[in-house]
Amino acid sequence: MAETPVLEAVTREGVGKGAARTARREGLVPGVIYGGGKDPQPINVKFNELLKSLKQGKFLSTLLNVKVDGKDNKVICRAVQRDVVKDLPTHVDFLRLSDRSRINLYIPVEFINREKCPGIKRGGVLTIVRNEVELMVTAGKIPEQLVVDLEGLQINAHIHISDVKLPAGTRPTITDRDFVIANIQAPSGLRSAEAEADGEEEGAEEA
Repeated sequence: MAETPVLEAVTREGVGKGAARTARREGLVPGVIYGGGKDPQPINVKFNELLKSLKQGKFLSTLLNVKVDGKDNKVICRAVQRDVVKDLPTHVDFLRLSDRSRINLYIPVEFINREKCPGIKRGGVLTIVRNEVELMVTAGKIPEQLVVDLEGLQINAHIHISDVKLPAGTRPTITDRDFVIANIQAPSGLRSAEAEADGEEEGAEEA
């Protein structure tokens, strides 16, 4: 299972605008954890830690462990309210997950057997179009990575999502096309030679 980022939090005493303003003055961002068949839990998160996580990107599609007073909570962020002027977080909502919850997450792609790839041996270049793929997964069975085997692939090969063996119970969030994950491009010298040959063939046909 992929390593889950941890976000430290504390229980927020009191609710309403007054408690929220107090939290912000103390360098905290008020929030709430809800769902999972339990009562909503008001929390405070350190502003700097939340901002750092937000800047890393894909915060709304990353599985998180929000530790509230040391207690683990498997969650995914559902909303971040921001200051309309400064665009800084002012409130955050987390959805509590069970192992059977279905969520969308970005899963990294790992390319193996480059040394067994004829296309790369001939000087081809592996061009990665997507180094991660958004999948719908089960919270209790999140794959650490998707594996793409390059063994036997030639120059000009294209690797589509359909070529990748997905873990059981997962599927891409993009379902309307068989999108490309990577390809093996010809080296520039070979591309030039092929273009020259094509040009000569066209000239011969015209003559």
